[in-house]
Amino acid sequence: MKTAENLRVRRMVLCALFAALTAVCSQIAIPMPWGVPINLALFAVYMAGTMLGAFWGTVSQLVFVALAAIGVPVLAGFQGGPSAIFGKTGGYVLGYILAALITALISKALGRKFWSLCVAMVVGCAVCYVLGTIWFMTLTGADLASALGWCVLPYLPGDVIKIALAAILTIQLDKRMPNL
Repeated sequence: MKTAENLRVRRMVLCALFAALTAVCSQIAIPMPWGVPINLALFAVYMAGTMLGAFWGTVSQLVFVALAAIGVPVLAGFQGGPSAIFGKTGGYVLGYILAALITALISKALGRKFWSLCVAMVVGCAVCYVLGTIWFMTLTGADLASALGWCVLPYLPGDVIKIALAAILTIQLDKRMPNL
């Protein structure tokens, strides 16, 4: 029998696991010349939002960002610290928090079907991109067209794959672990 305390501890452990998953996925990266790497972090962010829900999914990304901010090398290329968080890719990292929240809220509202999960993740991704791209433009002085060319367009094919895989995995985990 699950008590409220057991459920809370379980959620906290899952929150820590998804923060760790985001750190691992961040390391699976392809460096890019302009400094914004292609990595799998958003895959973990989508999974955190859909599997943990709005509160715990968001907390998992807050934990990830807090670890990065205090210097734990959890960001792509084993980076961490205030300079990484407040550098030109920091807006994308901070966007993980909103992406997890938005993905969770939309997936709860629209349901757990493949296309509704994809919609939730696309909106979460878009919010992360908007925040990150504005941040990048502000720090680098790049115009919108250049920033989109450097920070959004090259990443879209990979994001389509990450979103599709995250939606499929969410559905499969729902079947196997319905009380996650």
